[in-house]
Amino acid sequence: MTPAALPRTVRSRRYLPVLLFVLVGLLPLPLTATPADEPVTVPVARVEAREIPSLVELTGTVQAAERAAISAKISGVVSRVAVSLGSTVAAGEVLVVLEAGEITARLRQAEAQLAQAKRHLERDRGLLAKNAATPETVRTRADQFAIAQAAHQEARSMLAYTTITAPFAGVITAKRVNAGDLATPGTVLFEMEDNRRLQVRTALPESLIARVRMGDQLSVQIPAAGVEVAAAVAEIGPAADPGSRSAAITLDLPQRADLRSGQFARVRVPGAAAMALLVPESAVVPSGQMDRVFVIEGDTARLRLVRTGLRRDGLLEILAGLDPGETVATGNNRLLESGRRVRVQP
Repeated sequence: MTPAALPRTVRSRRYLPVLLFVLVGLLPLPLTATPADEPVTVPVARVEAREIPSLVELTGTVQAAERAAISAKISGVVSRVAVSLGSTVAAGEVLVVLEAGEITARLRQAEAQLAQAKRHLERDRGLLAKNAATPETVRTRADQFAIAQAAHQEARSMLAYTTITAPFAGVITAKRVNAGDLATPGTVLFEMEDNRRLQVRTALPESLIARVRMGDQLSVQIPAAGVEVAAAVAEIGPAADPGSRSAAITLDLPQRADLRSGQFARVRVPGAAAMALLVPESAVVPSGQMDRVFVIEGDTARLRLVRTGLRRDGLLEILAGLDPGETVATGNNRLLESGRRVRVQP
């Protein structure tokens, strides 16, 4: 009899061993776990109450210690722009050249007047030597020559203003000019800064001004760069702003390639000393948005939910959930659950 001709019940029994084999293969393998009645060996530590200085966190901004807004001193059409946004320039490097024909004409006129005044002065000095001119005439010619020299120097200075150069070495951070634009005095053409020396500027509340001194090392965190560095206080405002009741301070940052001006910064300033509860960082087990700690009571672990604060040299501040002197597990605490028997590691 062919398999198609077998009764349905017989065919089902025929394939039953195969189905059982597949189902058994899909079952999860047994996990190796510590028996529930076997104590877990854990190292422990006591919750310590210490008097530590509180840290006040201020917000600030990274900025260049040396920066400048470059503008023209005279009016003129921009004939050439020598740099672009982000260009690195040296001190004295040409940034923009202006076209000002009237200034060139004024310089030529001043040169001609200077040459004329010089000839007249030399001629009258020769005549004075022959008693053909008076001393007063020579003095007048000398004054005219001095005036012509000053006019010539002024025209040369004005012509020099047509070439705008970098006042210091740095990088171009903003460019607001193109060839053919009309540059006028006071209109900013470029912004540049020395990106080799960066600072953090923040506002210090008046209650903390007396706690900060020049040269103090404060902790600065720049989240965008993922760095935390120590920065020295470089400037402290001599007066507090009556509106915000705070004084401006700046801190020198160490030179790093991953820092940029304009980045957000957090500055931590020591405040008044206060009592704080501290436990080793390993005693706290993160669990989602909560932190867990296992308190050891005799030979039993009890779960506590805690609220944590700042980290200090391998210790974690506990803001709520523990009492001073309690014993907490600092290892193997991921194997624990509330009520689990433990064995304290000697």
